[in-house]
Parts: sequence; structure tokens; C-alpha cells
Amino acid sequence: MQTNTPSRKSIRLTRRGRFALATLGAVVAGTAVAVPLLIMNGDEEPRPTTLVVPAGWRASQVYAAIDKTLELPAGTTKKSLAKADLKLPNEADGNPEGYLFPATYPLADNTTPQKLLARMVETANKEFNGAPVAAGAQRNAMNVYQAVTVASIVQAEAATRADMGKVARVIFNRLERGMPLQMDSTVGYALNRAAGRTTRADTEVDSPYNSYRRMGLPPTPIANPGEDAVRAAITPAPGDWLYFVTVRPGDTRFTADFAQHRRDVAEAEAERRKSAEKSARPSPA
Repeated sequence: MQTNTPSRKSIRLTRRGRFALATLGAVVAGTAVAVPLLIMNGDEEPRPTTLVVPAGWRASQVYAAIDKTLELPAGTTKKSLAKADLKLPNEADGNPEGYLFPATYPLADNTTPQKLLARMVETANKEFNGAPVAAGAQRNAMNVYQAVTVASIVQAEAATRADMGKVARVIFNRLERGMPLQMDSTVGYALNRAAGRTTRADTEVDSPYNSYRRMGLPPTPIANPGEDAVRAAITPAPGDWLYFVTVRPGDTRFTADFAQHRRDVAEAEAERRKSAEKSARPSPA
């Protein structure tokens, strides 16, 4: 690490608490999280007709959704990977993370996990291997798989679509300067948990996905990014930012000044404490 790089013990680069596991069984109106569309056939049980994969779901979430939707024992879809003929990049080494493209997939009576996974990967390849993404990746000195990996981090870290290009620029700026990415989302992936506060102990985990200890990009994507995140990864916003933190909803601060970043982090911590105290107060009778 360069001498002007802040200690990983003092920096809190990312916004925390963004990643939420979507829950099957209810439709959340107005959000990207959705569940299979249900139709009623008289007195018969509701039959799912589509499976909606939201942007940002991890492969493990997709597997669980397929198992639930097709009424299969838990773990069936993941086990089917060995039989699924997925057209993945060589760099993926058989891991479809990042290539289970977020979209709405129709479900036929003969739908199997293998067919669904293959359709998702086919959709991803159409999106990622076209001229815009390939040219954008090359323009940023990456291959397509690396661009998808950047997009997956952007998807997990950005609070809003408007922030995605800035988050992508932070990633590139840190890579260009030989700085560790120090992204909480990669630590959460290493620990196989949803995002929350990243502790000092968390940042010491021995994993190739721990971007506090390992340089460069993680070995695979950490989620399945949508079109907006992919677009941000190949056309990052111009800027010199190296740090960002979400102080409060709708207020994510980007800066190249570490001293300013520390002040922003302190403000974010104060906001978090106030929110926690408010939540802990008993409701008035």
C-alpha cells in the first residue's frame, strides 16, 4: 500500500446496509424487488407464471428463488449446475455469478432449473458481448468479465442510479493509484451475509473477496448487475474521487480528500447513532 493510502483500520469507504435480501412471498410495489407473478385457476393453488430476478441479487438468491418457485427441495438448483450447459466465460471457471441476468423469465410447465439458468446466462451474454459493453471495457483497459465484476460492485454500493457512475469512478481511481478498493460489499460477499456495518474484524477475513486486504478486483462478480450498473462500469463519471460514504438517505458524499472523508464518516456515524436511539425509544402510549 502506498504511504499516502489511509489505513484500512481507519477508513470506512462504503455506504453500509444497502444490500437487502429480497423475500419471496409478497410483491413490493414500486421497487426492483419482485416475485413470481401468480394467477388463480379457480380453486386450484396459485401457479407461478414468471420469475423476476432483480438487479443485485446474488447467485445464491437466484438459486433459492428457483427452488421455491418450481417447488423443489432447497439446494436443487445449485446442484443442477453440474448438469447445466452454461456458456460462461473461461474466467468464470463454471461460476455463473454475475451472469444470471436480472430480467423477467416466463415459466413453462416443463421448466427446469437447468433451462432457467441457461436462459439467464444466454441473456447475459447477449447484453455483455455486444459492441457497447465490449468497446467500453476495452476503453477502460478491461475485458468484459472484469467490467461485469466492476458493475457488480457498483450495483451493491451505489445508493441511487445517479451515484453509480461516481462509484465506478472511485473504483477506477483507486485501481489506477494502486490502492485497495476497500469495499464493504466485497467483505459481505466473503462472509456470505447481507450488508451491515463492517467491523475491523470483518476486514481481516482471509478471503480473495476481501478488498481491504487484497489488491485489485475480486476474482468473480459479487452479484448479478443490471443494465444501469453495467453502463456505469463502462462509462464512469469524470472525477477525482477516492472515497464515499452515505451520511443519510439521499446524501452520499464523494471526495478525494481523506480529511474531508473522515468528517463525512463521523457525520454518518452520528446520524446512525441518532437513528438507533430513536428506534430504541418506546412508543408513546
